[in-house]
Amino acid sequence: MYSNMKKMILVGFLIFSGIGWVSAQEWLTDFEEAKKVAHERNKPIVLVFAGSDWCAPCIKLEQQILDTKEFQEYAKENYVLVKADFPRKKKNQLPEALQTQNKKLAETYNKSGSFPLVVVLDKTGKKLGETGYQKASPGSYLGILNKMIR
Repeated sequence: MYSNMKKMILVGFLIFSGIGWVSAQEWLTDFEEAKKVAHERNKPIVLVFAGSDWCAPCIKLEQQILDTKEFQEYAKENYVLVKADFPRKKKNQLPEALQTQNKKLAETYNKSGSFPLVVVLDKTGKKLGETGYQKASPGSYLGILNKMIR
């Protein structure tokens, strides 16, 4: 009986953790993969340049906009999300290949070196517009992004 209960708990955990995983918006880090997904799904790309462990406005953007349920639910249906992170702390360093890719993305889409920078691209990677952190509701921020797409 104890063994069956453990199995039921394990199955329940796997089911519920799977549901949470599936419903969460997926942030991609591979830009070429993001373009492929955007092309397949006919969706624009939202590319976020962030300094996750040192940039206060980046952290605010993440907490007040990007991590909200409203943004996540809308983005899941309407965008392909890509994060180009530039952490400074040694413990947060990204793999070398990802650092190289992010530097190349910055050379193309973030020549000013602004953080945070949110760049809206079409499915091929053509820049449609950009913005930074704005003190706005998630809905208002989505409106700003959507104006760049039309």
